[in-house]
Order: sequence, then C-alpha cells, then structure tokens
Amino acid sequence: MVRIKRTTAKNRDFQNLIMELDSDLQSRYSSENYQYNAYTNLGNLQTVVVAYIQDIAVGCGCFKELDVDTVEIKRMFVNPYFRGFGVASSVIEELLDWAKRLYYKQAVLETGIKQPESIKLYAKHGFTVIDNFGPYKGMEESVCMRRFL
Repeated sequence: MVRIKRTTAKNRDFQNLIMELDSDLQSRYSSENYQYNAYTNLGNLQTVVVAYIQDIAVGCGCFKELDVDTVEIKRMFVNPYFRGFGVASSVIEELLDWAKRLYYKQAVLETGIKQPESIKLYAKHGFTVIDNFGPYKGMEESVCMRRFL
C-alpha cells in the first residue's frame, strides 16, 4: 500500500529521491541540448510529496506556483524497483488535489522525449501536450503538458 506524505524540499527522503532522479535522467540524456536540471531549483518549496511503501521512500513530486492560476509539477520520480505499484499515480493525484485545494486552475509540466512512461502517465491523468512554455521554449527534447484542475 502506498502512503503519501506532504512535506518540504528540505525533507531528506525527497532529496535522496531527487539524486536518484538526476542519475536516471543523466543516463537517458547524454545530449547537452536537454538540460533536465537547469530549472529545478526548489529552494524552500513547501509543496512536496514523498511516497512510501512500508517505510521505504519510493517516489516523489512537487509543484511550484507559476502565476496565481498555474502550478508547475516538478521532480516526479519513482524508484525503478517500485514502478507498477501505482506510486506515480498516487503522487500525481495528491499533487493535483493539493493544487486544486489551493485554488489553482491549471497544472503544467515539462518532461522529455526519452521518457515515454512519463508522457503516458500524464496523459492517463488528463494532461495534454501543449507548446513548450517559459524556459522550455526551443528545447527540442522537452515535452510540455497541461491539465485544467
């Protein structure tokens, strides 16, 4: 059973999972054109979730405000050994519910073309592909998506 904990970017489990995420992305993208970590400074972000199976931190995600109506989903990751157990769906639904309860109207995100499992997950949860926004404009390996809340 997946347990979700709301926390902050200072959470040690979140930080460890982010290191795993960065390693995974580095192995997928050898091209310098895709800067997966260029826009990921989360500082003191207060809207982070960590997923646990038993007492093991297995997944994470967060969101940050882009404007009064929009949040950007960031740093979604599930340890490969725990994929297929609904962890990612639990994380994304918790983030979307949290954002909606804070009265945001839409969520956007960026993923990469070499992450088909991510694109499929987001589509399953109602996200559709949009033109690359903000810092992702002109990044050919980026895929941007949006979902109204």
